[in-house]
Amino acid sequence: MPTKTNLLSFTRADMEVFFAKMGEKPFRAKQVIQWLHQYGVDHFDGMTNLSKALRSRLDEIAEIRTPEVLIDQSSADGTRKWLLKLDNGNSVETVFIPEKNRGTLCISSQVGCALECSFCSTGQQGFNRNLSVAEIIGQVWVANKGLGWDPLANGKNERIISNVVFMGMGEPLLNFDNTIKTIELLVDDFAYGLSKRRVTVSTSGVVPALARLKEVSDVALALSLHAPTDALRDVLVPLNKKYPLREVLDACTNYISGDTRRKITIEYVMLDGVNDSVAHARELVKVLKGVPSKINLIPFNPFPNTQYRRSSDAAIVRFREVLIKNGLITLTRRTRGDDIDAACGQLVGQVLDKTQRKQNKQATA
Repeated sequence: MPTKTNLLSFTRADMEVFFAKMGEKPFRAKQVIQWLHQYGVDHFDGMTNLSKALRSRLDEIAEIRTPEVLIDQSSADGTRKWLLKLDNGNSVETVFIPEKNRGTLCISSQVGCALECSFCSTGQQGFNRNLSVAEIIGQVWVANKGLGWDPLANGKNERIISNVVFMGMGEPLLNFDNTIKTIELLVDDFAYGLSKRRVTVSTSGVVPALARLKEVSDVALALSLHAPTDALRDVLVPLNKKYPLREVLDACTNYISGDTRRKITIEYVMLDGVNDSVAHARELVKVLKGVPSKINLIPFNPFPNTQYRRSSDAAIVRFREVLIKNGLITLTRRTRGDDIDAACGQLVGQVLDKTQRKQNKQATA
């Protein structure tokens, strides 16, 4: 049998092309996008404003295929984590973090990660491949369903997921085209209809892709910084050897140029005795001078066989005070979901590692 087209892979523009090839009018794209993403319908018979003939034809050539839920875990603090099955034994993790005034979904963009940041559990798993658009947006679809969102049943389309962050497994800017198409669906009023400020792309600093991102999108940006000097960042974030601090910060500043209200979110994981001293804080003040930013200090979340420890509360307070006294907006991120390994830096999924990273480490140990 010919492979059916998974309609979850289509933006509205893609869907218009698809229906044009079928000899259908462009408005069919809006209808189907709404059924898929605003109502969570996963079968064509449920798309009641399409003719029976069109539904039958779609059933022959297309499908609505989402990632399969292998594990659905709930934390004591309300955090939810899903392990989602892909192909060939691969799987990724997706996390929902409920808060008083918002619900944030942390989605993955790759199976594993090629960047090998030393403090990140995902980075130690190796890398297999990029996720397709259907696999990325499918995480939002699955999470909505898992959280009980069903507007057709209850007549309400109240949003449970109000924010989406590309902070799960992988570097989203190394899966650029599929990340951009996913963003298009997230902000499309006929799909998820999120504000551009409620969608955040987190990057370790892929400079050429940041320039491309500015050309096609203006969603929120977060930078995984984690060190105030090139020497230390080379160790923690090896990508820094290719794109050093000044180059990365200039690219991020250029991304938000033209809008004085926007700021880059600086992510800084707090590692005991590594990057958490008052001297490091003062270095960070210097390197962020002139960079419109707000800083999230992230207490390190340990994982098996890591060499790092979480900074003490006192060290984090001292570090934060230096930044605040120097006029930097600084928050300490509250750890969520660490009892189910859903906290920042803990996502691992299941990766058939093409890089043989783990084997190479064991051989040199």
